[in-house]
Amino acid sequence: MTQNLTDIENVTPRRYRRRRVTTLVIGGALVAILLLAALLAPLLAPFDPNAQLMSARLLPPSGAHWLGTDGFGRDLLSRVIYGTRPTLLLVSLILLLTIPVGMLVGIAAGYLGGWTERVLMRITDIFLSLPNLVIALALVAMLGPGLMNGALALALTSWPPFARQARAETLALRRSDYLAAARMQGITGLRLMFGHILPLCMPSAVVRAALSLGGIILAAAGLGFLGMGVQPPTAEWGSMVAEGSKVIFDQWWVAAAPGGAILFASLAFNLTGDGLRDRLDTRNAN
Repeated sequence: MTQNLTDIENVTPRRYRRRRVTTLVIGGALVAILLLAALLAPLLAPFDPNAQLMSARLLPPSGAHWLGTDGFGRDLLSRVIYGTRPTLLLVSLILLLTIPVGMLVGIAAGYLGGWTERVLMRITDIFLSLPNLVIALALVAMLGPGLMNGALALALTSWPPFARQARAETLALRRSDYLAAARMQGITGLRLMFGHILPLCMPSAVVRAALSLGGIILAAAGLGFLGMGVQPPTAEWGSMVAEGSKVIFDQWWVAAAPGGAILFASLAFNLTGDGLRDRLDTRNAN
């Protein structure tokens, strides 16, 4: 009986590790497909995404147009492929803005403590209380629609979760033997914060970033749906869904094609984030 229990304990972690690797591999493969579609769009797209042909408007999926055409006769497959470019660019800009700001605020609050921590965390709480999409819409309405303005608007309310997580990890590390040994060697201040604390906080920040990408893609599509994102005639999934919603009951494929692309991208990043969490979280290291 004892031998059987030992065998079960030895097999279970192995199976669990195999499941985690599979999730990460599947998510990574889907993300790689998105990246390749963005990079090789001119080679993969069968038609010019902006070429209008009114005689071919609202055609259903066929051999000539695999996903059909929209109200201007543009090939939907080509527009979906080209739509990966502004989406991934917007996501990259948001991450470049949110992760450094969030990590800086969180590590500074956790390490310095006192009134600095109270001020920084109250600012973080204020931004956390703001509804993301509503504030993004208000900011874009003031600055004007566009890719950069959309990225700034979404980044404004996307950094607080990174700050709170970095602060919690910094508080746990502040009295650790690792940092005590670093202080004994004369390492203090910014060198300690960014040379020793930051590398330990980065894995969890990477996981959070991967898990939040699905929501960021949906928010970016929401801006495009409302006409506040990338402007026509540039192919963008949110604006394509908005165009298809006008004829969704008769020509369903016009909205279904970009909607499926949004679902695919969100699923890809969610699977990648879930796999990274299992791989990088030390509590799952069995």
